[in-house]
Amino acid sequence: MDDEETDDLIDTAEESEIQEEEDGAGRDVDTQSEAVDDENAMPVIGDLDKYLQVYEQTFEKIQIPTDVQQESLQALQDFLATQTSREAAGDVIFSAIFEAAPSLQGLFKGPRSIMSQKFVAALLSLATVGPKPGMLKTQVETIGFQHLDVDVTVARADVFRDAILELFDQELGPKFTTKARFGLQILLNYASGALIFIRREYASRIRIIQNSWQLANKKAAGITDVQEALTGTKKGQEKRSSISREQTEEDSEGELDLDLDMTKNTDGMMVPNSFNDMFLFNAAVMGLSNNEWMNLILDQLDAIANNVANPYRLQEECEVLALVLSRYHGSFVLSEFKAVVLASLRSLVPTEWTSEHEVAWNWLWQNVERLLKSVLGKPQVYEKALTGVLSGLPDDQVAFLRQEFFLNFFKVAPTGQDFFKQSLTRLYYIADKIIEMTTDIYTQPRAMVEDISGLGLRHVGYAIPAELFPPFVTSAVEIFSQVTTDDTAITAFQWSMSLVCKILVRATSEGSTVVMKAISTNDEVSMKKAMATSARGKRAQELLNISVGTQSISPFYWSIQSGNLNSAKAILEDLLTIRADRDVYYYACDDLFTRHPDVVKYLMTDVPLLLDTLFNGLVWRSRWINKGYRRVNYYVKHLVQDLEGQPSETLSWLADYRDPKLISHETIVTMSDILWDGVKYQFLRRRLFFILSLCLFLASQSVLTVLEPSQNIRNALFVCRTLIYVLGLPQLLYVQLKSLCEDCRNGDVDRILRVPVPQYLWQWQGLGSLILLWLLIMMCTLEPMYWCLGDLSYPLFSVNCPAGLEWKRVYSTFSCVAMMIYWSLCLLLSVFHMRLSAFILVCKRVMSEVGLFLLALAFILLASTTSVVALDHTVEDFGDMGAGTMTLLEMMALSLYPTSKLDELRHEEVLLVFVIGFCIFVTLFLFSMLIAQLNQAYQHGFEDMLGYARLNRVQITVAELEVMPQKRWLTFLESLALGQHLDFNEGDVGVSGGVQVLELGSLHPTATESIRRYGGSTAPSMPWPEEPGDYGSEDKFEKLEKLIIRTTKSLAKGNRKHGGGASGVSGVGSSMAQSASSGGDSSNESV
Repeated sequence: MDDEETDDLIDTAEESEIQEEEDGAGRDVDTQSEAVDDENAMPVIGDLDKYLQVYEQTFEKIQIPTDVQQESLQALQDFLATQTSREAAGDVIFSAIFEAAPSLQGLFKGPRSIMSQKFVAALLSLATVGPKPGMLKTQVETIGFQHLDVDVTVARADVFRDAILELFDQELGPKFTTKARFGLQILLNYASGALIFIRREYASRIRIIQNSWQLANKKAAGITDVQEALTGTKKGQEKRSSISREQTEEDSEGELDLDLDMTKNTDGMMVPNSFNDMFLFNAAVMGLSNNEWMNLILDQLDAIANNVANPYRLQEECEVLALVLSRYHGSFVLSEFKAVVLASLRSLVPTEWTSEHEVAWNWLWQNVERLLKSVLGKPQVYEKALTGVLSGLPDDQVAFLRQEFFLNFFKVAPTGQDFFKQSLTRLYYIADKIIEMTTDIYTQPRAMVEDISGLGLRHVGYAIPAELFPPFVTSAVEIFSQVTTDDTAITAFQWSMSLVCKILVRATSEGSTVVMKAISTNDEVSMKKAMATSARGKRAQELLNISVGTQSISPFYWSIQSGNLNSAKAILEDLLTIRADRDVYYYACDDLFTRHPDVVKYLMTDVPLLLDTLFNGLVWRSRWINKGYRRVNYYVKHLVQDLEGQPSETLSWLADYRDPKLISHETIVTMSDILWDGVKYQFLRRRLFFILSLCLFLASQSVLTVLEPSQNIRNALFVCRTLIYVLGLPQLLYVQLKSLCEDCRNGDVDRILRVPVPQYLWQWQGLGSLILLWLLIMMCTLEPMYWCLGDLSYPLFSVNCPAGLEWKRVYSTFSCVAMMIYWSLCLLLSVFHMRLSAFILVCKRVMSEVGLFLLALAFILLASTTSVVALDHTVEDFGDMGAGTMTLLEMMALSLYPTSKLDELRHEEVLLVFVIGFCIFVTLFLFSMLIAQLNQAYQHGFEDMLGYARLNRVQITVAELEVMPQKRWLTFLESLALGQHLDFNEGDVGVSGGVQVLELGSLHPTATESIRRYGGSTAPSMPWPEEPGDYGSEDKFEKLEKLIIRTTKSLAKGNRKHGGGASGVSGVGSSMAQSASSGGDSSNESV
């Protein structure tokens, strides 16, 4: 193979300054690049006759006449318009191909929906760039490198082409003109021949580069283990991300780190065990360790080697590398880097290294050097010119640039208006950020690549087509050229915008999975169809993580953020569905909580409707009943512990959420009961001192005081009360100060009339303890025993001395109140019994109704008493407001009024009528209303009271977990055996991560098996087979409708022939090819 052929991969690099085009975009970056592209293109092949058949001998540039290209593109667009979507159009094409040659189905190994979309996109891109030889060749080249594993032959290509042309003829009829047919035939033959040529000439070199690079970096050639399939990709990305961050830090310090990761070989000699370490080792051996610029290229080498088969990506990586090298102050020799790379590869793959490896890697580095040299030296000039122009623009031109940025884009690409729905000020902000990117890409290339990649991933979620990016760049360059005449600045703006466009399109295309596209439909059926195309071993990761470089996005979270809740629900249900083949159970619970440890909190905040779906998915029930019981597995591992093995925050989030129905979900009940069992004895031990204090207080205030006084009794009484003051008071004071400091430290302080109030005082336990503390302090200061100690005329520890008697009544009042608070604080122990705790909460709930009743009664008493006092009468019991109030209460409300005094009312008729009315109103109406209110409040509140009681227990559990010793927690966690696999049925060992219980078979009747089991192949790379009813009844009618339409079209076709047949097309093609070679305008006449 000659040098010209081996360098075909990067021919487009020489046109990179004047031509920018992206994979599948289908448009030039600007009109200027279009004109220069035609001038610098290689000589156009005039004889198109050979491309009327598949020609695979050479791979050269061709130029399809513009009028032919336009009609071919129009025919393709008309065909797409006859279908409901691009996916449907691709499906129809593949159906036609497989009907013509069923044996071709073996060549297409991916999901059909994905292949359909990719095929239509590739066909559109080829038809769009037909008149541009360089862009057409690069596009076909890229497709060829992506299909190196497909055995394309001339015979198969003929069948493929004829089936497509026949389908277009059938679907479009007269709209499929001769020119359109000729153009599509040329394109398909040209692409097929290129695929054969590339596979024959370049495939071996690319495979050698990729395989040797993987071997040098100790990368696995394939995934055979299911667990590796689920987690390997993520770990590899995290590792690469870590390495990239570390190397960036090294670059910023400008040092070549020779602190290598060394291992001993069999001879005891220390040798590096990774490519980066081997590279640094060889650089030091070769005396190049002071070349700091080598680290800059080394960081990019992995991306270059992995994307050798993608010319667009290879050019992008080289342009970014050129920007990075432009920030380096010093000289560098690229050949020195190549020498160190080859030496490192020879050291790491010595047994596999051959002369073919030398040729392949030299070929790659020649391409990289050529791409770098075409850019090196220009970024500095571009940066200076662009920064100078932008910083010197007056305010009116800045405003013009901002205002016309999107207006001109909407003129160039009107469909773009459908995707920009923001306000005008928001569009101005976006325009400013884009202009800022054009300068930042020069100053911070690697950081900007990461930011732009993240932006591209977000564009996937917005479902913005990649075809809109190139016209966006074109319109931006046009507007920028109107505010300056500096050609260098315009070129700099165009170059940086084009690079940003490349990265955005690449990130968008890499992130544009079938799942991400289906999310925007917000349709569960479409979502299920999209998920069905994923390999079973990677299905969970494709629903939870899409990565571009070090940037990633979660389709599950994105569906929630974009408001597509139907799609989010379908994803969540799919993740928590247990599937099984003969080898492995697939359950993505671990993947979900590993990717999103805060998923419970996130759903609480953003979409509580999905919480039931989440917790229902963590339960498995057997449909088999054995001796009246059925097995139930609760997979609560990630609700009990976090990824580090510490107590999970889920229980704390649920306690803060305060939803009594959610906390009563069976999964949460099981999880909270498990944790309560682990902390209840600790809770009881922490309350043991309080219970002892209560017993001492009870003995000293209510038990010993009623016994016959004796010296022993007085001694016991003194000891009990002293222990309360000496031990109980400091403990209460410590608890109060600790709670106060914690609230102040966390900022949990409210203000009432500008008075700071810690939040712990809003709970009865905190407020009651504070009141009890002050009561005990007052009791200690007023203790009669202490006042009588100095009076020797009375027995020791007596309370009847004059000084003691002076304070005894006040002391007893404080003692009474303190006793009530002690018992009220004991109500916290009701958490050990849920129904008792719920009953107490119900009592608290109905107390508000009693309060309303007392308020109404007080109002009626006040109104009645004042009215009676205003009446002229002689009854002394109603002579003033105080006496009248007490009389009404005794007589009517409490039925305590003496009957002998009722005779006095007989002589006061008006007063008698008034009193009778008051009695009727209070007894018949007000008390009946109280009973009705209590009944209604009880019925309404009792449904949620068990939930609120459980919430109280959960709050206590959370508090106890925070102070639980680490050793005790680890012991408790080990006792749960959450890592042990749980049986689904007898002898059927399932997945781990939960607990198994037995419940009565009558509680939750289960007629169907919740585990979806499949036969056939058990390879992790295979998708799950479709089952009837997977997509509902609507999918059946949709398939039936497609079958009817296809049959009708086939019948309508009849015996209609394609005008002229193959010979006719050949003749037309010959005349058109001759016209193209002569450069004249006679092609239209020939057609």
